[in-house]
Amino acid sequence: MTPRKTVLVIDDDADFQMSVGSLLEVEGYDVVAAASGREGLRKLLEVRPDVVLLDVMMESTTEGYGVSERIKYGEEYAAVRDVPVLMVSSIQESPDERFPRSPEVEMIRPDRYLTKPLDIPRFLEILAKAARR
Repeated sequence: MTPRKTVLVIDDDADFQMSVGSLLEVEGYDVVAAASGREGLRKLLEVRPDVVLLDVMMESTTEGYGVSERIKYGEEYAAVRDVPVLMVSSIQESPDERFPRSPEVEMIRPDRYLTKPLDIPRFLEILAKAARR
């Protein structure tokens, strides 16, 4: 039997956490939730998930970008640096579209950028690919 993959959902919207968490559990994933970037980074090190699902706007309008940068470049996160980050946001523009002239955009770019509301079949396909890495 293949071990279940774990998804860390970092989002301050309790309804989104509950709905996506229920969906993922039905699909065979273990789900760990965090309501802030700080809590998410702590749980990332504790749980070492297979995939991170990350919102952009939480305690600030750019918090998710900072979390993404810390995962990729923070020394304390070197052991989990390869965990795929799927950014999910109601912001329709990806970081590349939102900050087209910023040389630092590479530092905040997730592995995939998806917008809310989620296209569920597409989301599940992208998540499954990310979890297989």
